[in-house]
Amino acid sequence: MTSSSPLPVHAVLADVMAAQATGAVVVVAPPGSGKTTVIPRALAEHYERREGARDVVVLQPRRLAARLTATYVAQQRGEAIGEFVGYEVRFDRAVSERTRLRFITEGVLSRRLLRDPQLRGTACIVLDEFHERHVHGDVALAHVRRLQATTRPDLVVVVMSATLDPGPLAAYLGGAPIITSHGRAYPVEIEHLPPPDDRPLGRQVAAAVHALMRREVKGDTLVFLPGMAEISRAAGDLKELAARHDLRVLPLHGELTVAQQNAAIGKSAQRKIILSTNVAETSITIDGVVAVIDSGLARILRQRSDGMSSLLVEPISQASAVQRAGRAGRTQPGVCIRLYSAHDFQMRRAFEAPEIARVDLAELVLELAGMGLSVNSLPWFEAPPAASVQAAIELLTRLGAVQAAAGTPDEVSLTTLGNEMLPLPAHPRQSRLAIAAQGAGLAAQGAMLAALLGARDLRRERGRAQVASNSDLLDDLDVVEFAGGRDAHAAARQTGVDAMALAAVMKAARQLQNALGGGDGSRARARLTPEARDEALRRAIFVAYPDRVAKRRGTTREYLLAGGGSATLAEGSRVAGCEFIVAIDLQRRTTGGSVIHRGSGIDPAWLLDDLANVRESDEMVWHRERLRVERRETLAYDALVISETQTSEGARRNPAAASRVLAEQALAVGLPRFVDKAALDGFLGRVAFAAAHAPQIAAPTPEVLAAALAQACEGLISFAELERADVLGLLRGAWAEHLALIDKLAPTHLPLPGRQRTPIHYEQDGRPPWVASRLQDFFGLSEPPRVASGRVPLVVQLLAPNYRPVQITQDLPGFLAAPLSRHSQRAHAQIPAPQMAREPHAARRRRRQEMKLHDPAQ
Repeated sequence: MTSSSPLPVHAVLADVMAAQATGAVVVVAPPGSGKTTVIPRALAEHYERREGARDVVVLQPRRLAARLTATYVAQQRGEAIGEFVGYEVRFDRAVSERTRLRFITEGVLSRRLLRDPQLRGTACIVLDEFHERHVHGDVALAHVRRLQATTRPDLVVVVMSATLDPGPLAAYLGGAPIITSHGRAYPVEIEHLPPPDDRPLGRQVAAAVHALMRREVKGDTLVFLPGMAEISRAAGDLKELAARHDLRVLPLHGELTVAQQNAAIGKSAQRKIILSTNVAETSITIDGVVAVIDSGLARILRQRSDGMSSLLVEPISQASAVQRAGRAGRTQPGVCIRLYSAHDFQMRRAFEAPEIARVDLAELVLELAGMGLSVNSLPWFEAPPAASVQAAIELLTRLGAVQAAAGTPDEVSLTTLGNEMLPLPAHPRQSRLAIAAQGAGLAAQGAMLAALLGARDLRRERGRAQVASNSDLLDDLDVVEFAGGRDAHAAARQTGVDAMALAAVMKAARQLQNALGGGDGSRARARLTPEARDEALRRAIFVAYPDRVAKRRGTTREYLLAGGGSATLAEGSRVAGCEFIVAIDLQRRTTGGSVIHRGSGIDPAWLLDDLANVRESDEMVWHRERLRVERRETLAYDALVISETQTSEGARRNPAAASRVLAEQALAVGLPRFVDKAALDGFLGRVAFAAAHAPQIAAPTPEVLAAALAQACEGLISFAELERADVLGLLRGAWAEHLALIDKLAPTHLPLPGRQRTPIHYEQDGRPPWVASRLQDFFGLSEPPRVASGRVPLVVQLLAPNYRPVQITQDLPGFLAAPLSRHSQRAHAQIPAPQMAREPHAARRRRRQEMKLHDPAQ
């Protein structure tokens, strides 16, 4: 870090000190201006001389920046770290009772607020690099504003940023003053590489370094890479080039020891190639850097589909790219090589969305509940999405950590279990797993499994699984336990574990175990058989993922998910032999579908313990192939069916419900499926005709027919049974009290001379009824044939000897008395042709046969 003085921010320091007296101030200053080191020190030295609250707390987004900045400020004061100036980060702290200026990471402040919601003794909170919009920074700012408006009006907040638009923030802070420092920077030449480049990222970096060597760029080179794994691979790809040009290749990230971090940022007789994550993007100025190689990638915190947040490799925003390039121009003109095209840069988002809008909020909701607060009770700069808050509450409820307040679903209180989970430095899923394992006497293993939940890159490769297993996570545990007692690099070679990821897992597990109260439960573990140990740990995994249960579909690698949908088990997973699993790592593919990368087998009997999410159903269903009603009894966990039986015998034990289902299906296919259509149409036509002439008779409406069909289905369960039933007889029963009147108004046949008769046809569309027979059959009729008690004349269709219709009339005596040459003209002038005249040949043939049946002479 640079020690040049004066720094640009000194020019506005007096303005900052005057403005902070108003309670809030926004400072805008570019990287390298000195805001991170100068302003907090000045504030701390100012408050040291006053009574009451005197501490200044500086929130840094990253552990490395917090430690290095605190160390630098202490050196500037000529003191040891941990005296007036100290730091607190995860896994490390250097503070004492004399410390007045603390550089801390944002998560540390959240834990402090749990212990001391009033922030007693703290005079000022400084939020540095606020433009990165980490979720803990937003939470801290909201807490400060709440305290300022209630019990701590004396608390001062200073928000510092390099690129954030200060206007909205100043307005949120009640019209806070905005102090701007313009800083200083040297020009940086930007070079974009043309696409595409399919080489591994490490080889692309080596090619860019080689290009810088050819251009004889003097000074150190800072390379931005997304994570530790990429740094390790790039270091290997640079070995030959580094040896040829006498370069020192050094990593820089938050998991390194203090000595390793100091080596990367300190002065060196050799030119350095510093392989860094985005920890070097802001806050830290590294002397000697004149060139930057930007991969354009970073691990960005996103919410995973399992409700936890994870660092996923993604393209950085334009703002981050500008910040990275600026690192080459801190002390002299520099150069930046971007391993992506200018078009790619232009297509990127301008800024990254705030974390609070894109990450899991379960840990936040749990912490607020521990303070007796809800998300809606804080005055947010930008409120989190309501859907994310609700999802967090639902997850915490499933884990047993919170319970909703009566009538206010967005306000929750901690359960006894939630109070146990609250102090643990982990996501609620991890805390739940660790507590469950501790209860089984497996605290050390539980802490390790919890740490492994967040270590998605532990194994560099998970090729096709060759050995069956009942838990991928327990396999990872076995690997870590094997590697833990060996040299990290040797273990990495033997097991395929990434050495840096292994060290991070071990460190997180130790911290979590200490938070659980120490002890490894070795005596309790000694009483467990290996099978009992594995079952206890798998059950602990299950209680951390109660919403992620999946059931195998047949013998495939396809699993149905309790939350709905399905996913394919990755080839690298070994749990394909398990019928029920919890899907630990579930990734949605951009091409569609989901993949389970890690799973852990469960006993379906465990699901029955979660009574709130187990439901039984007993219903009548229609079997489409067998065309019958069956009884289906189902036991389901969320949307996942655990067991199911479906039988026709069960349907007979509930005849009322079965007949309703049968009636619905029969009505859907139509009555003609179960009744002769001609007979059905004839009867319904007669009823419709009679109803038109007698209001007391109900017309054959769909509702009436449905009711009659339902009656026909009583006691039956299948189409086969319904087809054998007298459905038409039951339909007639719907008009039982009026059948005599229907027969009178709409008789079925017309008597003819000579003891013959012919059927009368009734149409449901309102056309007049009609009869058809040969001309000679009507000889002797003195009156036109009528129905409806003589009110409606029948349409008479006269047939030729071959039974083809030749004449139609409603005035049969007049027709018979008229000259034969006029018959056709009169007939067609009097009435429309009845339906029979338009029947196809096959229908006429059937009708002719019917006529013969009523004519004894035939």
